[in-house]
Amino acid sequence: MTLAVFLRLTLIFLIVAGGAAAISFQWDQPVREHIIALQGPQWSKSPEGKMHGMIRKWGDWPWIMVAASLGIALARWRGNKRWTRILLAAMVASTLAGMLANASRLTTGRTRPRESPKIEQGFYGPYHEGRLLIGVPAYNSFPSGHTATAFGFAAVVVFASPAWGALVLVPAALVAWSSILIGAHHPSDVAISTVLSFAVGWGIWRITVRRFPLP
Repeated sequence: MTLAVFLRLTLIFLIVAGGAAAISFQWDQPVREHIIALQGPQWSKSPEGKMHGMIRKWGDWPWIMVAASLGIALARWRGNKRWTRILLAAMVASTLAGMLANASRLTTGRTRPRESPKIEQGFYGPYHEGRLLIGVPAYNSFPSGHTATAFGFAAVVVFASPAWGALVLVPAALVAWSSILIGAHHPSDVAISTVLSFAVGWGIWRITVRRFPLP
């Protein structure tokens, strides 16, 4: 890929991703109001609510790493260097995307949707009214760390093997959707993390292909 083509694709990605991210903020309040109207006050204790909580738990970084490690063990046992490389790159992308998202959300001070009406929704930054908000879960909504790790992994698989990538996107999307349903994140939290993850995944995969070519 030439530099001109790369820059052109990057510009297109930034325009599309930036537009989608900007639009997603407009959906935050309507989506939350619609979800609350459908769920009712006891939804979190219902089988559906517990299921989405479990999806988010099992879709977190540690379990992604466990699943990827098992996949690598299987690929090495079968002598498949291609998938060993893909899964290793996906693990790196998942970790890096998660680190970037988590580092960001510690400083944005955005309230989680489920904190309404106790806390007025907004971005309060790392310090507000004499209180340090770094590490306070109620103010660590933006962007979504769970979404970043899930889509960071999936993005590499998409770029390396689109057919398998389409399948891996399903559990990643479920993690993101569950985060919205349980009130842990706004749609924009998820949208920004997805954009971030695909950018990281693309970069990691390009570096992997160039630095570690298969014989």
